[in-house]
Amino acid sequence: MRIAILGTRGIPASYGGYETFAEELSWRLVAAGHQVTVYGRRRHTQPTYRGVRLVYLPTIHNKYLDTLTHSAISTLHLLFHRHDVVLYCNAANAIFTILPRGLGMPVALNVDGIERHRKKWNAAARAWYHLSEFLATRFPTVMVTDARQIASYYREAYGKASVCIPYGAPLQRHEGTDALRAVGVSPLQYLLYVTRFEPENNPLLVREAFETLHTPLHLVLVGDAPYASDYIARIRDTKDPRVHIPGAIYGDGYHQLQSHCRLYVHATEVGGTHPALIEAMGKGNLVLYLNTPENAEVAGDTGIPFEKHTLAATITEALALQPDTVRQLQHRAQQRVRALYSWDAITDLYQQLFHALHRRGDPLAVQWQSDAHLNPES
Repeated sequence: MRIAILGTRGIPASYGGYETFAEELSWRLVAAGHQVTVYGRRRHTQPTYRGVRLVYLPTIHNKYLDTLTHSAISTLHLLFHRHDVVLYCNAANAIFTILPRGLGMPVALNVDGIERHRKKWNAAARAWYHLSEFLATRFPTVMVTDARQIASYYREAYGKASVCIPYGAPLQRHEGTDALRAVGVSPLQYLLYVTRFEPENNPLLVREAFETLHTPLHLVLVGDAPYASDYIARIRDTKDPRVHIPGAIYGDGYHQLQSHCRLYVHATEVGGTHPALIEAMGKGNLVLYLNTPENAEVAGDTGIPFEKHTLAATITEALALQPDTVRQLQHRAQQRVRALYSWDAITDLYQQLFHALHRRGDPLAVQWQSDAHLNPES
């Protein structure tokens, strides 16, 4: 099939979850024999990447217009370059999905989480996302959610079923430590959190909770965000020499940091399935997660939940766990990712979805496997 992916900043991934998703899915689809085009905003040195055709188009670099402008221009380009199936990312782009669908191209829309809950948006942007939620249930051929909690929200709020396909994660650990030396830490001597530096992801909360602890361990906060300079300045405003904030790190460096941390802290409170959480589990880390329904759905019984006000105490308790208990949690985390969140399995589900769309079948027949087999007595 000829497949187009729109609505991300493009690949190679150099920003966040959508971009990682687009990269991991697209090259695997190419390996399976499909022709894949990814639309992006940042130009790569070559017209293809890992066999994926890259189309870079302009945008307006503005917090409120960036996504919509680029998606509008990409959609116009798409209308003159037909594909068998189109995948849009981001619920904000729902309004554009009616155009290729009107020309006979079946369209799937990955809506991610409930974006209007993010504090970074003003009233107009929140209203647009609220409208886009409704349009996501009407304009595309099928809506894709990445977590059962998000699927339940759309079903209860709009009476609309979706195909639930989460994000994936690799299982391989990276033995290299170059990235650790560059940051200034040693294996198993640091806590890690990787996220976009936005208020709902709580990197400032994590830093401030850590600074109350009397521990020789370090904290590495990896991330960045456009249009958030004031908040990022607050995160960086620390005199604690144990805290390292190197900015955004991708590729091997990112995977090295994930592979050698003492424990991983996950503090997001908005969104569905977060790739960094799954990746931390896939690396076999001890994971602490903010106790939201979406995070608990991903972690299951493999991590340690915390509330905002209990983070410091939970870190202390986690660091005092017996080695056998830690190893059990780490093993269960990897097993859960292997069973439910491998990229190969996720790609297979998307292939099933795209084939159903291309053949005008029932896309809702494609279902993410249940985790019941992990808990056979439940």
